[in-house]
Amino acid sequence: MAKRSSLSIRIVEGKNLPAKDITGSSDPYCIVKVDNEPIIRTATVWKTLCPFWGEEYQVHLPPTFHTVAFYVLDEDALSRDDVIGKVCLTRDTLASHPKGFIGWTHLTEVDPNEEVQGEIHLRLEVVPGVRASRLRCSVLEARDLAPKDRNGASDPFVRVHYNGRTQETSVVKKSCYPRWNETFDFELEKGASEALLVEVWDWDLVSRNDFLGKVMVNVQRLCSAQQEEGWFRLQPDQSKSHRGKGNLGSLQLEVRLRDETVLPSACYQPLVQLLCQDVKLGTQGPGRLIPIIEETTSAECRQEVATTLLKLFLGQGLAKDFLDLLFQLELRRTSEANTLFRSNSLASKSMESFLKVAGMRYLHGILGPIIDRVFEEKKYVELDPSKVEVKDVGCSGLHRPQTEAEVLEQSAQTLRAHLGALLSAICRSVRACPAMVRATFRQLFRRVRERFPSAQHQNVPFIAVTSFLCLRFFSPAILAPKLFHLRERHADARTSRTLLLLAKAVQNIGNMDTPGSRAKESWMEPLQPTVRQGVVQLKDFITKLVDIEEKEELDLQRALNALAPPPVKEGPLFIHRTKGKGPLASSSFKKLYFSLTTEALSFAKTSSSKKSTFIKLASIRAAEKVEEKSFGSSHVMQVIYTDDVGRAQTVYLQCKCVNELNQWLSALRKVSTNNTGLLGSYHPGIFRGDKWSCCHQKDKTDQGCDKTHSRVALQEWNDPLDHDLEAQLIYRHLLGMEAALREKQQLLRGATEAGISPTGCDGAPKDSLTQLLRVLQDLRQAHSSSLASPPPREPHHLLELQT
Repeated sequence: MAKRSSLSIRIVEGKNLPAKDITGSSDPYCIVKVDNEPIIRTATVWKTLCPFWGEEYQVHLPPTFHTVAFYVLDEDALSRDDVIGKVCLTRDTLASHPKGFIGWTHLTEVDPNEEVQGEIHLRLEVVPGVRASRLRCSVLEARDLAPKDRNGASDPFVRVHYNGRTQETSVVKKSCYPRWNETFDFELEKGASEALLVEVWDWDLVSRNDFLGKVMVNVQRLCSAQQEEGWFRLQPDQSKSHRGKGNLGSLQLEVRLRDETVLPSACYQPLVQLLCQDVKLGTQGPGRLIPIIEETTSAECRQEVATTLLKLFLGQGLAKDFLDLLFQLELRRTSEANTLFRSNSLASKSMESFLKVAGMRYLHGILGPIIDRVFEEKKYVELDPSKVEVKDVGCSGLHRPQTEAEVLEQSAQTLRAHLGALLSAICRSVRACPAMVRATFRQLFRRVRERFPSAQHQNVPFIAVTSFLCLRFFSPAILAPKLFHLRERHADARTSRTLLLLAKAVQNIGNMDTPGSRAKESWMEPLQPTVRQGVVQLKDFITKLVDIEEKEELDLQRALNALAPPPVKEGPLFIHRTKGKGPLASSSFKKLYFSLTTEALSFAKTSSSKKSTFIKLASIRAAEKVEEKSFGSSHVMQVIYTDDVGRAQTVYLQCKCVNELNQWLSALRKVSTNNTGLLGSYHPGIFRGDKWSCCHQKDKTDQGCDKTHSRVALQEWNDPLDHDLEAQLIYRHLLGMEAALREKQQLLRGATEAGISPTGCDGAPKDSLTQLLRVLQDLRQAHSSSLASPPPREPHHLLELQT
């Protein structure tokens, strides 16, 4: 049994933000922190006070997290970025919204006294005395304190207040992981109700000391327990808050917390086997489960259910059969060919998810070069005469205004070039398309042709394929390349317009250039010759794409399996190298191309060079961030592993931005999650000279001063499948619609009594719905038993006597 928490985050937009630049505007972006750990950075939206991001993320994290905060900042090229405001949501707030926290919320001022982080290790005990007992507080150490100084660290010390007395520890210079090991005694009066106050401060020589956090200890409860020891989370001091009342604008968010208790695999086997059996039987009989699940699933959760079912069947090798079943169900209830797969049905949503999971690398290979060219050229492109902006052209001193006709003609030439390059790339990509995707499109093509066999519907099978490939895959990626990981930043207004026009042209080709699509925007006429040619090219491409037999599909799959495992994550990184020894040693970062698979982390000089195995996957013990002060960069990670003789080694790798850092950390943590010997603690600094830069300990083999974050990871489209989690998510969904399932069961029983008996493919009566309800009941009992038993103790449990 394992407890898992995840956050579904959608950062929609902001409005009425204050102007931070002299131009009267701002360049806003968002940073998302979980317990003060930055995990997400959105793209910057330039020159606006009402930015739209529309970015979605899925974050896996430990159930013990406390808060998720959204910081809005203004990007500056020459100075530090300005903080505009923040929105902070506690775990309790998110838990009180089971369907998610959705809506607009006001940004609040970022108050230094509330920006606290980290934990402090205390030992508290009541010591009996002859006259009176004493309260003894041992201040041992702290970890992950907020860096308040320009050197990326703090100079922390602790003040302990009780019964009118105050005692202080010594100051530990330049550390966010200080160790004090100092003890203070206070006279303890009988019946005393005053709390013990422990405050952490950053010492400053010239300016005022900075507040780092506090802990309040209930002395009465301590007297009952006599002794307590553990890590205490530092809390902000509301009494020191000096929040302003200015209008900082608003942020629209959609945040949903999901807590799951995942049972052992054996508990889910009856459910998985029942669903797999249902897919194998196809559409025979009125009592099949997949049609009933589709019928009883509401529109608001259809995408989530589709994705979960698809991943479940992918893990069972039945994704193609599952999609084929959905195709047949959709075709059975469709009478008009022009409405086929146009709704947000379970078939449409499942196919969208399938293309993202199985075809994202294929998409990048086709669209990547074209999208890069559009971003690099930044040409002004416009076909709509009502939106044309006339500009000056010519040499210096000989400027003349460019005519509207010239703008339209140049724009048409640019778009024809991009569209031609895209069509050529698509036509050449038949062999590059994954065999599973080709086989699925083959099934779709055949099913549609069987349903609409007449000559007047000869284009319908092609349109069915393009409705997914062009309208739901290529076009959305062209419109929003960042959301498909094709670019790191959103496009500016000029580039966005080019992408929009290019996406419209692809949609027209996907619709087989029907008169209806042409009539909507007559100003797209200059592209019609290329569109008509594209229709011919695309039909030829689809004919070749679906021309794959089962033997060829198996051969391609075997050939793929015989090759090296596909990369989970790859890209350029900078590896840290040290030259020389002692005080004359120097360090630098060298750029190499790294590739992470389910077997090893490898590197090469370039992406096309031969790769050398660097770290075997089974030897990885931790993947963590490195303190900014260690290398002067906040985008450095460390991979701790054991070499061939069992010695612990650490390699330092620098990324180019916080998003890339978190993506690499997530990938490394997910592929090594089942490794034996994973570390529970690590050093966030480096061993320089004769001590660790983080905690100043002089033993290089000293136990780490911070806890690892192996359970914090971003979900990506190419994540390894988690069979038990997918089964648990399906169970939860089915449990939520149990009443509808029982109602359906009564209808089926009524049909049976009327002489219509649901049968299986062998003719034997099989009430699969009754079996499903019985399985749900068994799983409910298994969950109840797991809740009754004591949960496994967290390795880093936080003691909270009073907060």
